[in-house]
Amino acid sequence: MELIETHAHLDYPDFQGDLEEVVARAREAGVMRILTIGTGIESSRRAVALTERFPNVFAVVGVHPTNVEEEGTEFVPALRELALHPKVAAIGETGIDHHHLPEGLEGEKLAAWKIRQAEAFRIQLDLAAELGLNVVIHQRDAWEPTLEVLRDYTGKVRGVYHCFGGTPEQAAEVAALGHLVSFTGIITFKNAEQVRLTAAAVSSDGYMVETDCPYLAPVPHRGKRAEPAHTRLVAEKVAEVRGVSLDEVAAQTTRTAEAFFRFHR
Repeated sequence: MELIETHAHLDYPDFQGDLEEVVARAREAGVMRILTIGTGIESSRRAVALTERFPNVFAVVGVHPTNVEEEGTEFVPALRELALHPKVAAIGETGIDHHHLPEGLEGEKLAAWKIRQAEAFRIQLDLAAELGLNVVIHQRDAWEPTLEVLRDYTGKVRGVYHCFGGTPEQAAEVAALGHLVSFTGIITFKNAEQVRLTAAAVSSDGYMVETDCPYLAPVPHRGKRAEPAHTRLVAEKVAEVRGVSLDEVAAQTTRTAEAFFRFHR
């Protein structure tokens, strides 16, 4: 059995003390490849460096929507250079986030801030199209604005909505545009019935599994640091709600990830 952890943040300080052990535990759990996700230029550089340290780690490079103000609009040359690394598998995470609003921002300033997020999203989608890569999407409290941007890239770039918490109908809307969804440890939470309903409803080739570690540790580790080994617990719950075996979920999500991401060993 082989699983792919499609969304980790191994460059975060949470893993500085025991990263070798974290990667080893993932292998022991059947998680044979890990995608570590950049959230800005420096984070993306660290992600790429990790791919050179660990043969089974690949990188996704990009600017997270909540870091757009910090990065400005001149990040493209640096991001392009990073994206050309042979172990960079996609662009991201990018997208739109209207949940984490800057304190005290309102009116025209808030509107301009939202425009800058959408512009940074488009810039990264353009780069992905140029380089023949797909994108990892962060969306929070911005469902329609995110879709509005993505519609212009239909047939040019595919995306995966990571940490998906939407309804089956929203997942179907995403799928109709050619995109995927991905499930985290939230699927094991008691109050996450909607996520379980969506995981049961999506097509077998329409989803992937992830942890978003160090966040969102699945039961029975909730409240602790998540790590890539927990991808197996996510897959086990997906298998349960879909009424299939873990082996089937592992095989299908691995095929889906291999088709979506650019893996160069």
